[in-house]
This record gives sequence, structure tokens and C-alpha cells, in this order.
Amino acid sequence: MTVDRTLALLWRNHRPLAPAAKGAGRRPSLDVNEVVATGIRLADSDGLAAASMGGVAKELGVGTMTLYTYVPSKDDLLELMVDQVLGERKLPGPNDPRPDDWRAQVDLYSEQTQLMFNRHPWLSQVSPIRPPAGPGLLAGREYLLSVVSTLNLTPRDTNTAALAISTYVDSAASLAAESQLIERTSGQSHDSWWIERSDLWETYFDVERHPAMTAVWNAGGFTAGPNEVAAESYRYGLDRLLDGIANA
Repeated sequence: MTVDRTLALLWRNHRPLAPAAKGAGRRPSLDVNEVVATGIRLADSDGLAAASMGGVAKELGVGTMTLYTYVPSKDDLLELMVDQVLGERKLPGPNDPRPDDWRAQVDLYSEQTQLMFNRHPWLSQVSPIRPPAGPGLLAGREYLLSVVSTLNLTPRDTNTAALAISTYVDSAASLAAESQLIERTSGQSHDSWWIERSDLWETYFDVERHPAMTAVWNAGGFTAGPNEVAAESYRYGLDRLLDGIANA
């Protein structure tokens, strides 16, 4: 599978693939969009492992080798799935209406990204280091750059600030999705998990070795549950990040 072929598949709905030669076998019974949508549906319902080439082929009622004529490898299928869901985020384009305040525009990116990971928690199992170079990825990058471009930063700082925002938001959304997956697959809430380990504090916790934790505990700093703490810390961090960008 060449890089050019992968890019052609990622951009299939923007720059159509070359048509098959006339008389080259039977008319296709599927298309790439259907294959990708099936992979996403299986991953959503049964986890990422279910979206194997064999699993998708079975769901579509075709042989596995037939599926390879549409998507040449599982890695390519995963790239297509990831970029497809990245493109689900409802982010305003260059001429679309958007919130007036730049912080509200960042909040929109944050909300849409969290919704995306919530719908597709398997995304938390996919490395973001080498993302698919498709329209879904570029739409997110374009949106954040357009937001930060209103702040009169240098071009380099504009790019750096946009990347800082996406790194923070995407990483936090991925952790929240992983948390959701763990609760779903284990059948146990995080509160219950910690309650099972309550002996940690009664038997093993040493106040002299952990004076800062002890002071915060005694002052009532640990009263919230894990999910509430995660939401509060996320908002706190995002606000401080945006404060720093605004004052750069």
C-alpha cells in the first residue's frame, strides 16, 4: 500500500478515486464509505478489536479477501475510521457563523472534541503521534488556527498556541474516553474501585511522608469524586492555558 493510495482513500469524497477500468470484473457491491462506516459501528459497539478486516467483512456479508479490494490493510482501515470521526466535529468553516469571543470558539472545539470521544471511546486506544493526513484532521487544525489568528500573535506563536490547545483538549478528551471504556468493560465505577482500596489510607498511608496531601485532605480538598475532579481540573487547566495565550 503506497502513501499516495492511502491519501487517495482519505480524500475519496473530496478528490474521487480513479474509476475502475471497463470490463474489469463484476460491478462492486460495496464502497469504501460503507466499509469505513461498518468499522466505526463495530468499534463503537464492541471495541476496536471488533473492527478487524475479518469482523468488518463478516458484518458486510462478504469474504475477507473481498474487503481487501476496497481497503488494502487494517492499518488503512483504522486511518480511514479515525479521520472519518475527526470530521464529525461540527466546527465552523471559513465562511460559517461562529461565536464572537475567541474563548467561546475554543470552548466549541473543546465541546465537539469531547462529544466525538464520548461517541467513539475506542479513539483513546489509537496513537495520535502519526494521525491520518485527511480532511477530518485538517478541518480541526484550520479551525483552531483561525481562532488563534485573531490574537495578533506572531505566525510561529499562532501555530504553537493552536497546537497547545489541541494537545490539551484532545489528550483530556482521550483520557475521559479511556475512563469510560474502563468502567464499561470492567463493570465497575471508579468510585467503587477506590472504595475497594480504602485500606490504603487506613493501613499504609504515612502522614509524615505525605504532608501536602494530608494538609489538603484535612482542609477538605479531596471531597469530590473522580469524575467531578476530572471535570474541574480540565476546566481549570484550559482556562489557565487560554489566560497564558491571551497575555503572551
